[in-house]
Amino acid sequence: MLVLGIDPGMAILGYGLVKQDGHSLKVIDYGVVSTPADMDTPHRLLVIFDAVCELIDRYAPQAVAVEELFFNKNVKTALAIGHARGVAVLAAALKGLEVYEYTPLQVKQAVAGYGRATKQQVQQMVRMLLNLPCIPRPDDAADALAVSICHIHSAALEDKMKKASFSTREE
Repeated sequence: MLVLGIDPGMAILGYGLVKQDGHSLKVIDYGVVSTPADMDTPHRLLVIFDAVCELIDRYAPQAVAVEELFFNKNVKTALAIGHARGVAVLAAALKGLEVYEYTPLQVKQAVAGYGRATKQQVQQMVRMLLNLPCIPRPDDAADALAVSICHIHSAALEDKMKKASFSTREE
């Protein structure tokens, strides 16, 4: 399974593509989509939309995982992130992909085993789980890789639960 993880943001949107191959995880690509602060909002959203569409077209992931919006005290920032998140979700939906959403707590739990892990702890676990020589930079890309890993772990657990439920009904 190949998953495109997205850490939404208006100025910087992180992305990370992780492939599950048996029990191992492999990084396919990661990076950020940046938009300049002096660009008007509609054009910034178009840049993000086009970039997400291009990533989907280039890599053909089976799923897209997006971090849910963590409400910030700054409403203007939260709205901007919500706009960026919305166009990323729209791009995936228009390409016919399932979109999965995870809270920051769920991502931390899936990657570091602790929902209150620090950013540094999560990034170190991303590095170790993906067998990378160093922590991916910038932080937004590392966060997007963590979202991908979260979905892979969640999908595997859901699959096991479905199989267990099915075998219980058969008995």
